[in-house]
Amino acid sequence: VIQSVLNSDSRILKDPTPQVVVSELGDSSVNFNVRPWVNKVDYWGVYFDTTEQIKKKFDEQKISIPFPQRDVHMYQTS
Repeated sequence: VIQSVLNSDSRILKDPTPQVVVSELGDSSVNFNVRPWVNKVDYWGVYFDTTEQIKKKFDEQKISIPFPQRDVHMYQTS
């Protein structure tokens, strides 16, 4: 999914090849580093657009992003 987003953006250079790597297996997440190469003038546009497009494509593919959860137990004493 991430690679397809990168492949669809013409501002991202084909050489060097964009990097998509797993950087960490967190407690409730798998963290990726996504490093496309772009021309300097395109950096911020690609940065924000890529982040947004990856999230939209994850939603379309029903890929959920986990979030930390905590159970709270309340005890009543007399």
